[in-house]
Amino acid sequence: MRSLLRSISQFTPRHNVAGALLSALLVATTLAATGCGTTRTSASARTATEQLLISDAIDRAVGQVNFRAMAGQSVYLEDSALSSVTDRQYLSSSLRQHMLASGCVLRDKPDKADFVVEARAGAVGTDSHDLMFGIPATQVPQFISLGGVVPSAIPEVALSKRQEQRGLAKVAVFAYHRETGMPVWQSGMAMSESTAKNFWVMGAGPFQKGTIYNGTNFAGAELKNALAIGKRSEDESDPVALGQEASFASPLLFAAKDEEEQPAGNIPPPKMASKPGGGK
Repeated sequence: MRSLLRSISQFTPRHNVAGALLSALLVATTLAATGCGTTRTSASARTATEQLLISDAIDRAVGQVNFRAMAGQSVYLEDSALSSVTDRQYLSSSLRQHMLASGCVLRDKPDKADFVVEARAGAVGTDSHDLMFGIPATQVPQFISLGGVVPSAIPEVALSKRQEQRGLAKVAVFAYHRETGMPVWQSGMAMSESTAKNFWVMGAGPFQKGTIYNGTNFAGAELKNALAIGKRSEDESDPVALGQEASFASPLLFAAKDEEEQPAGNIPPPKMASKPGGGK
């Protein structure tokens, strides 16, 4: 420090020594506080938007299937036809959940069920459409070598731009009696579509809307609609949807029944239905 003061005093007037010292301290403090950091990011093999589009389309298609015809029956879900379908596990799980919510009794093995419900999917996937008003990106041909920096491409100049992605799911199921093979029920075709739309206007965006978003988003953040005046009444209620949480029966109820179960020898015989006229 003394050597620093001596060097400053040799090239600085006396009345500016304090100011120069203060400047040196500020520079040293700034250099000591200067630093840099890095953040590691990675991308999955499939984008989140693609996965949301497919799962949303599956949920909507499965929700159209009416399993009430099999309510109260013990059934086994045969999903071998879904082996090559994208997100097969999610589709199978959605079908099982919807069957349970509809009153079916699921079995893990076919020989334990009275009926077999077989599922298939005609389509599960995504596609996209792009539209732009403006000048697309253009590669500049390099015929003559010129000195200086010559751009090799003209960037895109878009007045407005739209990108639309769709997820599609087509599902069908049918049921038959396991022992006899007799047909019992079929659902018909259930097809649904999910959407994700992105808009850019004069370079601003993206404005995002679609079935996978809750309202309209701007660059990933939700835009609040201050003009929305319609509110749902608390008395209104919808049937249980596949994407909503619902409780059907408490596990404690089944545990209590197991504890109170009587031995087989103490089970009373079933009552016989009486014939008309009082006869048995």
